[in-house]
Amino acid sequence: MSGGVDALSLKDEDVTKFLACSTHIGSSNIDFQMSQYVYKRKSDGIAIINLRKTWEKLLLAARAIVAIENPADVCVISARPYGQRAVLKFAYYTGATAIAGRFTPGTFTNQIQAAFREPRLLIITDPRVDHQPVTEASYVNIPVVAFANTDSPLRFVDIAIPCNNKGPQSVGLMWWLLCREVLRLRGTIGRDLKWDVMVDLFFYRDPEEAEKEEQATQEKSLKDAGEFGGNQQQQWANDELAVTDTAAVQDWSEVPVPTAASTFNYPATAQEDWSTQVDTDWATQAAPVAQAAAAVAAPPAAASGTTSEWGGTGGEQWN
Repeated sequence: MSGGVDALSLKDEDVTKFLACSTHIGSSNIDFQMSQYVYKRKSDGIAIINLRKTWEKLLLAARAIVAIENPADVCVISARPYGQRAVLKFAYYTGATAIAGRFTPGTFTNQIQAAFREPRLLIITDPRVDHQPVTEASYVNIPVVAFANTDSPLRFVDIAIPCNNKGPQSVGLMWWLLCREVLRLRGTIGRDLKWDVMVDLFFYRDPEEAEKEEQATQEKSLKDAGEFGGNQQQQWANDELAVTDTAAVQDWSEVPVPTAASTFNYPATAQEDWSTQVDTDWATQAAPVAQAAAAVAAPPAAASGTTSEWGGTGGEQWN
C-alpha cells in the first residue's frame, strides 16, 4: 500500500520497535489463511511474520479508518487485558468508540438494549477472543479489521494485520502505530516531526506493579520532605549559634552561675519606725455596727393623745 512513496515506506526506527517488542514472533501453529504472511519457521517451530507485509496491511487499515467521516463510528474492541489500555488510548486520540472488557452480546443486533450501537467499522485485538463482536458484525454487514497471529481464524475478517497479538508490548505497539498513521493521514500531525506521545502509554500495566510504583513514589516524596525539614532546622540552629558569641568560652562548667542577688539590685529604702505608727487595733475602738444596731432597736417616743391599740376606742365595735 505504500506504492513506492518514500513517506509511506517502512522506516528503520519502526523496524527496531517491531523487533524490540517481538512483533515478528508468531505461533507454532499456522492457519491456512495466515500462511501467506509467514516468512519462515525457526528451528524450534515458531513462525516468523513478514514485517513488510505487516506494515502494508497497517497502512491499508489506517486508510480505511480515515475514510469514515465521523470518527465516533469506528468501534475498537479488546476483551484481552493486554489491549484494553491501548484501546482506550486509541479512542482518546482518534475520537473512536472504545469497548474495553467484556462485550455484551446483542450490542450490534439488539435494538432494545441501552448499549446498542451501529458502527461503520470494527477493529478488534484478537479474532479468537473477540469472536462475539465479529459474529454480530457479520449479521449487520460491518467491516472488520483485526490484529491476527499466525494461528488466528480469519472468518468474517476483512483486513487482517499480521502481528504477535499475545504479547503486551507487541499489542501496545501495533495500536500505537495504527493511531499514529491515522493521525498522519488526517493531517493532525506531520510526518517530518516525531509524535510526542510515547508508546509506553499504550502498554499494559499490571495493577500490582502500578500500585507498588505509586507507593514507592509516595515514600520518596515523604523522604525528600523529611530531609528538607531536617536541613531547614539544622540551618536555623546554625544561625542561632552564629548569633551567640561562644568563641571566648572553652569550658561551660567553669563559667560561674549568676545568682538572684547578684542579678537583681533592689533600691535601698529608709528604715521605718514601727513604734510611731498609729494603733490600728479594732478591738479598742467602738464598734460602729453595734451602735447602729442599738439605734435601730430603740423605738421612737409615742406622741401624746395617741394609742397603739388596734381595737380602737371604747365606743367602736367591729361587729
